[in-house]
Amino acid sequence: MEESHQAVSEPTCRACTETWPRSDHFLADLGLSKAYLHDDQFFPGWTVLVFHRHATELFQLTPSERVQLIEEVSRVADVLSEVYQAKKINYELLGNQLPHIHWHIIPRLPNDPAPLEPVWRIPHTPVLLTGAPLQYMIVHIQSTLREHS
Repeated sequence: MEESHQAVSEPTCRACTETWPRSDHFLADLGLSKAYLHDDQFFPGWTVLVFHRHATELFQLTPSERVQLIEEVSRVADVLSEVYQAKKINYELLGNQLPHIHWHIIPRLPNDPAPLEPVWRIPHTPVLLTGAPLQYMIVHIQSTLREHS
C-alpha cells in the first residue's frame, strides 16, 4: 500500500520557500508540480517543473507520484515542442545545486548554437526577459497547456 505524503517543506530550500524560481515566470500548477519559465531564455522555452513538496530523490516518491510527475513532465514537453517547433527536447533532473526535485525541460531548436552539447556547456550571455516579451511567452505557453489538458 502506498504511503500518503503530505506537503512537507524544508525551511532552507529555495524551492520550498518559493524564492526560486521567480514567481513572475509562473506558467501553471500541474498537480504535483508547478511549471515556470527558466530565468535564462537563451534557449527559448527553457522551463522548470518544481515538485510541490520537499523531496530530493525519485525513490522518495510513491509509485503513483512518480507516474503522475513524469506525465506532468511529458505534458509540458509536448506543449513546448509544439510552441517552439523543437527538433528535440532535453530533460534534466540533477539537484546538485538545488537539492529539491525539479526537472529542466529544454526545447532544442533548428537554429541551436550547439545541438550536440548539453545546455550547461554552451557559453552564452543569459537572456533575461521582462515586460511584454516575457508575458507573451507565458501567455502563449499557458494557452497551449490549456488546449492540451
